[in-house]
Amino acid sequence: MSTNVGEERPLLSAALTGAQLLRWYWTLAELTGLARQMGVTARGGKTALTARLAAALDGLPEPAAACADPGPEVAGAVAPRRAGLQLAAPVDGATVIPPGQRCSQVLREYFVREIGPGFRFDAFMREYVAGHAGHTLGEAVGHWHATRERAAEPQEVGAQFEFNRFLRDWHARHPGGARTDALAAWRAHRARPRG
Repeated sequence: MSTNVGEERPLLSAALTGAQLLRWYWTLAELTGLARQMGVTARGGKTALTARLAAALDGLPEPAAACADPGPEVAGAVAPRRAGLQLAAPVDGATVIPPGQRCSQVLREYFVREIGPGFRFDAFMREYVAGHAGHTLGEAVGHWHATRERAAEPQEVGAQFEFNRFLRDWHARHPGGARTDALAAWRAHRARPRG
């Protein structure tokens, strides 16, 4: 909890410093609006956009991690995944996943037919489809079944989903707490500075 109780969140504007921006919670919509106002590219996720805005507010160059296509010269850079040819119905267990395949409605229909109505594209299946070009849909079904035990365990909520993480943690601390109380706690949390 911050020791700066009573400190008010500033107006989001180009007059802030990068440190001031990083000190408060902002929604993606708010950050996107500031990016448009400042002429900063609003592409990428919330984390990348926040880093790009903080750098711009401080007059610094765009951070390398926030660049869309850093190119092969950046060590450890992963080229953005480009959508290739997407599968079209009908598909079956022998259908091979092409490079760049998305978790499409065609795949969803196939998996629901093979696995049952409990199927959903969780993190394990999204990663499998994205990273296993050349494997078959039948192998993907096997992967789904093999990951059910791990999928049932609590999963880490990514930093970009701060609201979801806050609500999960709040409900763990307040079993049976009302949603209205959780939302009020969220509003109070995001109104406080981070440091």
